[in-house]
Amino acid sequence: MAQDHYSALGLEKEASPDEIKRAYRKLARELHPDVNPDQRSQERFKEVTHAYEILSDPEKRRSYDLGGDAGFGGGFNGGFGFGDIMDAFFGGGGSRGPRARVRRGQDALIRIDLTLEEAAFGATRELNVETAVTCDVCTGTGCAPGTSPSTCELCRGRGEVQQVTRSILGQMMTSRPCANCQGYGTTIKQPCGECAGDGRVRSRATVQIDIPAGIDDGNRIQLSGRGEVGPGGGPSGDLYVEVHVQSHESLVRDGDDLHTPLAISMVDAALGTRVEIESLDGQLDLSIPQGTQSGTTIPIRGKGVTKLRGSGRGDLFVHVEVVIPTKLSENEAEILRAFAELRGEKERVSVSNTQGGENGFFSRLKEALGR
Repeated sequence: MAQDHYSALGLEKEASPDEIKRAYRKLARELHPDVNPDQRSQERFKEVTHAYEILSDPEKRRSYDLGGDAGFGGGFNGGFGFGDIMDAFFGGGGSRGPRARVRRGQDALIRIDLTLEEAAFGATRELNVETAVTCDVCTGTGCAPGTSPSTCELCRGRGEVQQVTRSILGQMMTSRPCANCQGYGTTIKQPCGECAGDGRVRSRATVQIDIPAGIDDGNRIQLSGRGEVGPGGGPSGDLYVEVHVQSHESLVRDGDDLHTPLAISMVDAALGTRVEIESLDGQLDLSIPQGTQSGTTIPIRGKGVTKLRGSGRGDLFVHVEVVIPTKLSENEAEILRAFAELRGEKERVSVSNTQGGENGFFSRLKEALGR
């Protein structure tokens, strides 16, 4: 036997009762003679079992910490119960008692698609969901009208039966859920004809949900108590609504802000102009300053998405790209050469195609924003 009970369990002297219990469970599973029949494992099993007997009892542990052994050498006699061994192998010692027929229902998850406008400003939706509801015939008891559950004749209401087995350590008593009543302690001899004893039936229900302004893709809305009714008429679980925001044809969301591309000609960029751009508020008139360069970003304050937490809205950012013509007539080329000569610039020819397809500006803007 180990003289230091803490060392036997691999613990420090300051270990909490929960740590002592967990350490014993782990070692008992590894060292039990039914798992490791060699002599050394049997000796270690006795050591850790005796250490647990002392350290799990507050009075014995206090005496041991003061220098006494509180019954060292007692082995499995001296008050140690087989429930502790059962606790190590089955997660609980002694009687667990009958299972409850009335239990909380499961949570449910549904997904909905929203437009960017609905996500930005909020919306109200009616959802048709199939769920479990309380049986109207038995009101959740699972019994035919006028009847009630009866005490199980096999386990007499305990919900479990005990079995005595022999091992190298002697007799061991194990507990298992009663097969006759499935651990409930009661049986339903006359089940409800509508729900077959479950206390619930499947039904379709309409749920109205208010979608808050500013919700984003992947967010979930929790509706407490709108999930499935529990077995036996137990309380309902929760309903979770997961939001998927559809892509917009010209706007890209980034948090509370929106981004949109704007392609203008090099003449408009040089001279300045006014254009209409699409936003969540409809068409907006935007002034393009003279000499605007490709890659310029123009912010429009307060035209983004409503802030989910807080007040106000984000901004709309217009990303300008100056489109250079890819083909020029001879007349157009002469005009540009004359323009360059007037400005004292050396003639240059630069051809760039930034429109359309997977390599278009809008596609590259979405890629840059991770959208």
